[in-house]
Amino acid sequence: MKNPAEQIPVYSLDNFSSPERKSQQFQVEVFDANRHFSVKYPHRHDFFEVLYLLKGSGYHVIDANKYEIKPPCIFFMSPGQAHKLELSNDIEGYIFIFTADFYLLNRSNQNSLIEFPFFYTIHQDNPPLLLENESDIRFLETLFRQGIAEISHTSESIPEMLRSILDLILTTCSARYPISENLLNKGKGQMLVKRFFHLVEENNQKNLSLSDYAKMIGITPNHLTQTVKLLTGKTSSQIVKAKQLLEIKRLLVHTNLNVSEIANQLNFEDQSYFTKSFKRETGITPLQYRSKALK
Repeated sequence: MKNPAEQIPVYSLDNFSSPERKSQQFQVEVFDANRHFSVKYPHRHDFFEVLYLLKGSGYHVIDANKYEIKPPCIFFMSPGQAHKLELSNDIEGYIFIFTADFYLLNRSNQNSLIEFPFFYTIHQDNPPLLLENESDIRFLETLFRQGIAEISHTSESIPEMLRSILDLILTTCSARYPISENLLNKGKGQMLVKRFFHLVEENNQKNLSLSDYAKMIGITPNHLTQTVKLLTGKTSSQIVKAKQLLEIKRLLVHTNLNVSEIANQLNFEDQSYFTKSFKRETGITPLQYRSKALK
C-alpha cells in the first residue's frame, strides 16, 4: 500500500462541512489553529477558496510557487490546484470555500468567476492580495463575520445571502488586486484564454486535441491559437504542454513519487524521454527541480 504522501488527495467541499450541511455548496468559517478538519497536506480541491489571514506567519505553497504569509492578506485558489500550508500556531483569519455552481446560480454570465483576476491566472501564479488600507481590512473582516453569522441561521434565504456576501468579497478584492499593464486592455481575449486554461486543467488527463478545446469554447482552432499567442506569447499547444509541465512540478513538489512513477502516472512511455523533455523546458532535471523547490 502506498504511503499517503505519494499521492495528492483531492477533497470536495463536503470534506469541510458539518454532517447536517453535506448537501450545501459553500462554507464560511473562522480559520485558526483550532480549526478541526481531517485533510492531509498537500492536497487539491475541486472547489474555489478564499483564505483571509489577519494574524500569524508561515508559507503557502501553491502548485510550484511558495508565498510567504504576511497578514493581512488574502489567498485565492482555483479547482485543481495543489497546495500546502505551513502555519504558525497564532494564525488567525477566515475561509470561504464554494463551488462554481453556488456562485453562478441565476447569473446570465457563466464566465463571471473566471473573470476575476485571481482565478485561473494568465501567468499561472497565485500571489496573495496584500491589504494596506485599514477600511478595506475591516470591511472584508465584517463581510466574513456576517457570513459566519448568517450560516448559523435556518432561513431558506441563507444561500442567497451568502451568495451576495461572497460577491461583495470577490468584487472588493478584484478592485484591489494588482493587474499587469499588458492585460488591462485585453478583456475579452483574457477571458477566452482563462476559459482555455480552465478547460485544460479539467481535461489534462484526456489528451484532447486543440480542435476539441476550441469546440468546447465555441470558436475556431485558429482563433484560439491567435488569441492565446497574443496574450501569453505561446501557442495553444505550448499551453497544453505547460499544463502538463505544471502537473509534473506539482507531483515533484507535493509527493514522494520517484521520477519513473511520475512518468508512468502521466502516461510517458519512456522515462528517459520524460527526463529529457522536462530538462529541455526547465533547464534542470526533475530531481534537481525537486531539490531546489523544497529548500
